[in-house]
Amino acid sequence: MSNPQPFRSRAGAASNGVPQGDTVAEYATYPEAQAAVDRLAKADFPVKQVSIVGSDLKSVERVTGAMSYGRAAGGGALTGAWFGMFLGLVLFIFSPSGASWPVLGAAVLVGAGFGMLFGIVSYSIRRRRRDFTSVMQVVAGSYSLVVETELGNRARNILNRPDAAETPASEA
Repeated sequence: MSNPQPFRSRAGAASNGVPQGDTVAEYATYPEAQAAVDRLAKADFPVKQVSIVGSDLKSVERVTGAMSYGRAAGGGALTGAWFGMFLGLVLFIFSPSGASWPVLGAAVLVGAGFGMLFGIVSYSIRRRRRDFTSVMQVVAGSYSLVVETELGNRARNILNRPDAAETPASEA
């Protein structure tokens, strides 16, 4: 039995792996890599053939504050109110008897109440294990632009030209 080949996109990159081709530039930040792709696009480069590959990935968790019963109740109430508003709007729009605005308000209040209760109970259960709130993100140490091998020199030339952002390739 032969090994199945992974699906390859138009860029020749395996859809389930790291794109193959020439690394034409490397940047310290993602916005710099995006700006380089913008320069290529403005120069009429086939950007469907470009990939931004992040390397040296790190998980960063930024602590945003201390958790308390008040914050748990407030967050739960807000989430519950949104859910209640959604259900109230569904009832308001699709009700054959013509539900009124008080039904929508009641749905928001009931949702906020249940959300608050759920927030307090879930915080009580996990209280001593996690007494803070945080935001998690994955960041890369560097970002490389990878293009198909036959387009590598063209991409390098565009990125190394000082006027690449202003002059499309068809005018150059």
